Amino acid sequence: MIFEKNSQKIKLVLLSFFAISISILSGCKSADVKQEQTAETLFNKGVEYFKDKDWIEADKTFQVIKLQYPASQYADDAQYYMAEVNYGRGEYILASFNYNLLRRTYPTSEFVKISLYKSGLCYNELSPNYDRDQEYTSKAIETFQDFQRLYPQDTLYKQAGLYIDELRNKLAEREYTTAELYMKLFSPRSAIVYLDVLINDYTDTKYYELAYYKKISILIDSKKTDEAKSIIGQYKKAFAKGEYMDQIITMEKQISQ
Repeated sequence: MIFEKNSQKIKLVLLSFFAISISILSGCKSADVKQEQTAETLFNKGVEYFKDKDWIEADKTFQVIKLQYPASQYADDAQYYMAEVNYGRGEYILASFNYNLLRRTYPTSEFVKISLYKSGLCYNELSPNYDRDQEYTSKAIETFQDFQRLYPQDTLYKQAGLYIDELRNKLAEREYTTAELYMKLFSPRSAIVYLDVLINDYTDTKYYELAYYKKISILIDSKKTDEAKSIIGQYKKAFAKGEYMDQIITMEKQISQ
């Protein structure tokens, strides 16, 4: 009898335990669903603000999602749109930070690829004139190169390449302008240092051939004919139909005479 009573008590305890567990799980599931619905509602509202270019309200809404619903499926979307808000407001440093934060925090997000490209756009916007510090120019080039390396089949691959070309020409212009400055200061040796940088490191820019031409001119003016002949030979190999070929041939004849 005692054994039967104990068995009944155990059964009652187990049934109570299962009932409580089911109730808790059901409650958790209901809470999760409610949170997801709330996050979705907030996200849709944030997108509406974004489309209306109400940057302040959009940013507030996406930040609420990030803070209150960090585990929801809308957290990475909110992070992306926070960066988009910054970009729309011209806050390119903050935008690049938020694009890069998305890539680090949500590496599997659908927005990882476009965030990499857009961080490159931010650095491109921050890139100053050639005569200023070119830190952001270099960052933009590196970012677009990373994009091309990771997504060689993407439709934005070609556009990234166009940005790279434009930015590298800006860096090359800086080197060439410095070389020109030293030419005006009658410092041919220093000018050649910068022209050599162009010849060695900027073969893909419009200043590559011009650097050869200027270097040959400086060498001839400096009476360094043997070195000038050597560079002329290099020029002819590199530019069979070069823009400065006629002038180079004329200078070569002058050296021979």
